[in-house]
Amino acid sequence: MSGAGGCPHLDPAYRKFAGLPDDERIAWIRADRWIGFDQAGLALARLENLLTYPARDRMPCLLIYGDTGMGKTKIVRKFERAHPPKFCQVTGVDRRPVVVAQVPSEPLERDLYRELLSSMGAPAMAGGTLAREKDVCRALLRTVGAKMIILDEVNGMLAGTYRQQRIFLNAIRFLANDLRIPLVCAGTDLARQALLTDAQLAERFEAFHLKPWKNDAAFAGLLKSLGHILPLREPSDLTGPATRARVHALTSGVTARILRLIETAAEAAVHSGRERLDAESFGDDLVLPLVSMTQSNRRRSRQTLQPQVSA
Repeated sequence: MSGAGGCPHLDPAYRKFAGLPDDERIAWIRADRWIGFDQAGLALARLENLLTYPARDRMPCLLIYGDTGMGKTKIVRKFERAHPPKFCQVTGVDRRPVVVAQVPSEPLERDLYRELLSSMGAPAMAGGTLAREKDVCRALLRTVGAKMIILDEVNGMLAGTYRQQRIFLNAIRFLANDLRIPLVCAGTDLARQALLTDAQLAERFEAFHLKPWKNDAAFAGLLKSLGHILPLREPSDLTGPATRARVHALTSGVTARILRLIETAAEAAVHSGRERLDAESFGDDLVLPLVSMTQSNRRRSRQTLQPQVSA
């Protein structure tokens, strides 16, 4: 078994993991972790810029949108971790510069305030009126020193009626105006469509589109970085043309699918003792729900299009 320094193909900080027993290596491979890439870095930089924006009557806002699995929520959580709450000894209050809440499953104004209150650690209010919950939410956002509100899964707003959507959009616009802080929304392309229905709100939003990966140098860089951290004991070939084309075809360039595919193939490489990844690692026998469902749908479509030959 290779020691901590016996895997020169790995980054020095990750070589020690290659010496772990198989079950511990697999647990490491499966663990959730931040994988940085260019688009995510640009999105984080834009969030940092907004956080330092001085208060004004019409605060700039940001929409981060893209296909499901492109990493919107991970970017939001990464930014939230970079700006954690800090307890103030003088006031006895957790100062919370970034308040992150998920849009409720039904876009009700009351549920929006409840989600925000919950994200700030406030106890649930029983029997309060809508106006009361709204006032408490505004007051607490000021008390914790909120400098930014981030609403994730904004596309869920479209689950409501047109009237509910209008009320919901008015509510978030009111919060941005009242508190004079930036509002950030994250979601799929449906989120962009939802915000465009409110002309006044849409004017304030800069749109940041997380685009699917193309089979280019940036994609090769992502695969290369993964090959340098996975605790496999032999050098992998993830950047060769055949491997890149196969991984891209299986995942359609969606970040979550790419990472899940590499994770599954790495597990298989540990179990089999092959200890490396290459084009053969992504054969048809590799079972991965996110991929196999897509591929099977394509196969069924091709079979449907094929002419039937009569006996």
